[in-house]
Amino acid sequence: MSPSAEARPTSAARARLLGTATKIFYAEGIHSVGIDRITAEAQVTRATLYRHFAGKEDLVLAYLDQADRGIREQVAAAVGSTPSAAGQVRAVARSIVDGIRSPGFRGCAFLNAVAEYPDPAHPVHRAVLAHRQWFLDTVTELLARVGDEPGGPADAAGRHLVMLRDGAMAAGCLFDPELVSETFLHGVEGVLREVSAAAPAEG
Repeated sequence: MSPSAEARPTSAARARLLGTATKIFYAEGIHSVGIDRITAEAQVTRATLYRHFAGKEDLVLAYLDQADRGIREQVAAAVGSTPSAAGQVRAVARSIVDGIRSPGFRGCAFLNAVAEYPDPAHPVHRAVLAHRQWFLDTVTELLARVGDEPGGPADAAGRHLVMLRDGAMAAGCLFDPELVSETFLHGVEGVLREVSAAAPAEG
């Protein structure tokens, strides 16, 4: 059998396993879901799962990696939608709000995961921190462009925006998502005003 012929069913089985795990992990949590449940719903054998993933932890890391790539693509699309630095921050905020307003929203996949893996040395915990550092760096850089001044006020503003986002993601599955979204967007405008006001005057 050729390598390409072997790869096709392997790839399909892996995608089905990851898709099933993603749906269940996000909706119900990670520790509450066993391998038997995932293989049953994905309609594969345990042997097939272990051909693609070393174990459940490896599957969880793949789930988070997929979520990370999806958010990076979402942010890149938002940033690419407008040349204005402030407009890019607003576009990123609107993309977050789109998620909060979407059916089946259950909060931030990364905050949910790290609550189940509190050990800072655990690979899942480290994966969450790496994603969060990327997001903080990204929004801080965007805010620095708004103020036309690298560092300084943008560093604090970036942390502020991330905290606003965390609060909105947590509240979005507990309270009225429209009200949460409106409050979050209002907060982002406040961060933008703060950074703009701190920018050095021209002349």
